[in-house]
Amino acid sequence: MKEILFTYSCLLFGASIQGMSMSLFLFPHSIPSGGAAGLALLMNYWFDLSLGFSLWLANIVFLLFALNYFGYRWTFRTIISVGTTSTIVTILTSQIDLPHINILLDMLAGSTFFGIGVGILIRAGASSGGMVIPALMIATYKNWSPGKVMMGINLIIFLLTALVIDYKIVLYAIICQFLSTNIIDYIYEFKLHKVSILSPSWRKR
Repeated sequence: MKEILFTYSCLLFGASIQGMSMSLFLFPHSIPSGGAAGLALLMNYWFDLSLGFSLWLANIVFLLFALNYFGYRWTFRTIISVGTTSTIVTILTSQIDLPHINILLDMLAGSTFFGIGVGILIRAGASSGGMVIPALMIATYKNWSPGKVMMGINLIIFLLTALVIDYKIVLYAIICQFLSTNIIDYIYEFKLHKVSILSPSWRKR
């Protein structure tokens, strides 16, 4: 029971950090933290949908793939993380209006918190949803770095977002991905011998 409570506490904590990084630091500058976030920004731009709801839509298809590939437990945990992140984004984007003077500082803070949040989610046996799901599928099959695979997948969506909203976005998004994926990989590969629930063996569950 203690392990289950600890795991789901990590899920909620990681997803909350991820949602905070997106809504407070990245989304105000239309910087996508990943492929799903890029799709959410595009849906917000085209259809004026809320960013939180757009995140849900962007994740539905990938969650169906996750169910067949990773199983019910992993998918259920990912649904919790996606729901928590979407809720945090909805609340913060609608209730808090912070001045964003320096885009570089916001990008650095957003990338750092995003990487920490996603890293915690992966170590807890879930993901942030979106392009993390196919990235983990490829990384598991090929034994590659999940952060680097995710960055490669996201580049196409970044280019599309840049073409539709602002060409500068692709540069900011690439820098954001470079910083956050290195943090994700560090947390993913960090050894915690005494805490088995956070070991990489979650992929075998």
